[in-house]
Amino acid sequence: MNDAKGSIWQVMQEKGYSRREFVQFCTFAATAAGLSGPAAAAVVEAFEKKQRPPVIWLHFQECTCCSESFIRASHPIVADVLLDVLSLDYTETLQAAAGHAAEKCRQDTMKAHAGKYILLVEGSVPTGADGIYCTIGGRTAADILKEAAAGAAAVIAWGNCASFGCVQAAKPNPTGATPIHKLISNPVINVPGCPPIADVMVAVVTHILIFGRIPELDAQGRPKEFYGRRVHDTCYRRPYYDAGMFVEAFDDDKARKGYCLYKMGCRGPVTYNACAVTKWNGGTSYPIQSGHGCLGCSESGFWDNGPFYQHLPSFPGFGIEATADKIGAAVAIGAAVGVAAHAISTNLRKRHLIHEHSDAVPNPAPSRKAEDGEVK
Repeated sequence: MNDAKGSIWQVMQEKGYSRREFVQFCTFAATAAGLSGPAAAAVVEAFEKKQRPPVIWLHFQECTCCSESFIRASHPIVADVLLDVLSLDYTETLQAAAGHAAEKCRQDTMKAHAGKYILLVEGSVPTGADGIYCTIGGRTAADILKEAAAGAAAVIAWGNCASFGCVQAAKPNPTGATPIHKLISNPVINVPGCPPIADVMVAVVTHILIFGRIPELDAQGRPKEFYGRRVHDTCYRRPYYDAGMFVEAFDDDKARKGYCLYKMGCRGPVTYNACAVTKWNGGTSYPIQSGHGCLGCSESGFWDNGPFYQHLPSFPGFGIEATADKIGAAVAIGAAVGVAAHAISTNLRKRHLIHEHSDAVPNPAPSRKAEDGEVK
């Protein structure tokens, strides 16, 4: 078990990090938590004195993709030092200990740091057949979770599995897979995704380190800072949606030109996540930028929300629904008609401009003619 004594700065010094690297780490931590200016300086002061928190990381019904995402945080200093800054006392995936020695680490941490450790949970918990579908050391996942949560200062549910059940909870849910927040009384920070974005995971932990409390959450227990806007609202393909220009097939000319993937089943309009802003792999890309529609993996029950490649049945508003769909019922009919006319004229103008731009871009692949002579 790691020794949790000593401040974050002291631990980094022992690992050979310079003062400058420590300040860089604090700056990143402040940025991740949405702080700047004088508040960022306070982070340096806090990390000089704050004892690194003990962490217990539980794994239940999951594929370990959340752990894989977390240890690949893009910031180089975080990638090197984060697991040292945290006193990672127990995690089945990364710990060297096994068997009784591993279980002793968890028990010792809960006793020695009651009310102070951070509990990270990856995976859903099976409740069917008395929980026998997931047991560790002869105990069910439900028993281990409840025991660990009782003395935790904060509980974070990593990924859609722990947050909402994910594929294990999809119909018919034979194991009775259940999300963490439905099994314990503690406030739970849900960080959904399949997996969540690494930098978002780091930022949530950083918020707790700096403020000593959980961040502001939405109605589904997700941090508003990263789940406060739809993928659709920040998507670079949004102008094509507004202009009514959509991909009709993954191999058509419209797909090559980067049109909107809404008709291909993209769930961006109903999915709240930071994918289009924070992106993946060091800000390189995200699914829509790679040519695939959003699956809605940060939403509850996304596996049961219809076929992934089926057009959403309906979506309110004109193309520019960000303002059009907020017109109240009390607005005069004349004003509503004016807004509608403006939305339609704006869409027509956007469509014309985008068509002009698309025509100016050379087609990277020649069109194919079908046997009946129609261009596909």
